[in-house]
Amino acid sequence: MGCGVSSKVLPEPMEPPLKKKNPYYVKLIQAMVPVQFSSQPTQCKEEFWGLQEEPCRAQDQEHKLQSKKSQVARYRAKFDPRVTARYDIKALIGRGSFSRVVRVEHRATRQPFAIKMIETGAKEGREVCESELNILRRVSHHYIIQLIEVFEARDRVYMVMELATGGELFDRIIAKGSFTERDATKVLQMVLDGISYLHGLGITHRDLKPENLLYYHPGADSKILVTDFGLANSGNKGGDWSMRTICGTPEYIAPEIILRRPYSNGVDMWALGVITYILLSGSMPFEDENRTRLYRLILKGKYSYMGDPWPNVSNLAKDFIDRLLTVDSSDRLSASDALKHSWIKTMAASSSMKNLHRSISQNMKLRVSSRCHSSKSEHSSKSGQSNKSRRIREREMAERNLRYQAHTVNNDLL
Repeated sequence: MGCGVSSKVLPEPMEPPLKKKNPYYVKLIQAMVPVQFSSQPTQCKEEFWGLQEEPCRAQDQEHKLQSKKSQVARYRAKFDPRVTARYDIKALIGRGSFSRVVRVEHRATRQPFAIKMIETGAKEGREVCESELNILRRVSHHYIIQLIEVFEARDRVYMVMELATGGELFDRIIAKGSFTERDATKVLQMVLDGISYLHGLGITHRDLKPENLLYYHPGADSKILVTDFGLANSGNKGGDWSMRTICGTPEYIAPEIILRRPYSNGVDMWALGVITYILLSGSMPFEDENRTRLYRLILKGKYSYMGDPWPNVSNLAKDFIDRLLTVDSSDRLSASDALKHSWIKTMAASSSMKNLHRSISQNMKLRVSSRCHSSKSEHSSKSGQSNKSRRIREREMAERNLRYQAHTVNNDLL
């Protein structure tokens, strides 16, 4: 049984399952920074708000443990016996409208992996399977998430993949306490190496962003993995490598996509320019809550190096960004050329080793707070908006605020 061949669609977002209560997360934050808590995490002023768990009695903890075991048992029962014979299902770590991602452990080696279970009975599921599986079967690279094996059933496909446990790129930067241009070039060398490999195979990722760059393990020497190939493209059978599908994440979309022109793997290099800008500053080069105004900024290639920490960033680093955020894709650096750029090749040897961490953290925190305010304003002007969607968004903003505030204050105390 195969995944089927069909036209490309946008895959559903893979988000970790939201829980109404998370006592472990809250207790960690409480231990690191004084935070004012509320049962309504809708305030975003000077304080950072969140949800607080009531003190748990022993029987409550036992009940939650049993509930978690029951949830795992339910998912285990849904899996093909061939899968459960080889892998022990440990926990649900992500879900989409027609897929689930679980953390598993190989029964023989005890090595952890992730399994993405895609429901292929529906057309959308088959299309996502077609898009991602065909790409992952072709790639094998140190800095790209690796497909281990595949189990195919009647209406499901199980993709066993490497498990990245080191967290997202920017969460690591915030937690680190120190970040220099040299640190940025180390990250970019790994990402560019992986992207250069993909482009050499005729594969364009099309959704490069910080959330899709994960550390393999929590250690300081961890590699970066490029993940999430749900939007990736590898040309067609006629040998046409130009693309036309409008897809990607708005703040990272290249001008040629917005203009609905045929485009190439240069869209990945534009996205890497955006990522580099954020890496060095904690802010976005193009940002506006209004999608139309955002796209106008992108089409003009209008961004600036005003404000902290840009006075402390080298001209060579800025030149690297400028040569990626070039509106004309034919003038944009390729992945192989980007690896040869002096700033990357010398690992910022001629740049100042000034710690940019404080400015990056503050700019990220301000951005999250600003988006939270915008969400409240949007809700007041659009009374028909779903209350459930609003609560989920506000909770996400509140929890991210908590994480950024905790890391910042904790590092200030060190």
